[in-house]
Amino acid sequence: AVYRKGVYVGGINASPTATSYATSSDYRLKENITPVQGAADIVKAMQPVTYTFKADSDDWHDGFLAHELQELHPRAVIGEKDAMRDEEYEVTPAVLDENGAVVTEAVMGTRSVPDYQGVDYSKLTPILTAALQEALNKIDALEARLTALEAL
Repeated sequence: AVYRKGVYVGGINASPTATSYATSSDYRLKENITPVQGAADIVKAMQPVTYTFKADSDDWHDGFLAHELQELHPRAVIGEKDAMRDEEYEVTPAVLDENGAVVTEAVMGTRSVPDYQGVDYSKLTPILTAALQEALNKIDALEARLTALEAL
């Protein structure tokens, strides 16, 4: 279990046959609860892709480009498009004597490196569920209209 400021926020649970990941979702922790609106429009605008990672071009994945998804559902994306962060690195290593004592300190530098975005795919589940519900409600309404028209 994971707690933040004394409140359960999630956990990783394992059994002999499965692992589950839980995020707190108890109604007592929530306020301003409203139904998801416009989910079908969000889903229609999503652009799922198939891709490989540059570091492993043999392994194919399905997903989204984070910056594109961020425009549609920002809560599902961590980080900002094209963000950079400063990283400290060793320019010249420390020089040690035969006893391992530091003779010359390491020279450190700072460089700017990409601060990559990520997607929390679990945040898409409510959007996809709401979009499916919207679609099913439309299907039910169309079937009812068709049944009524056929009865004429």
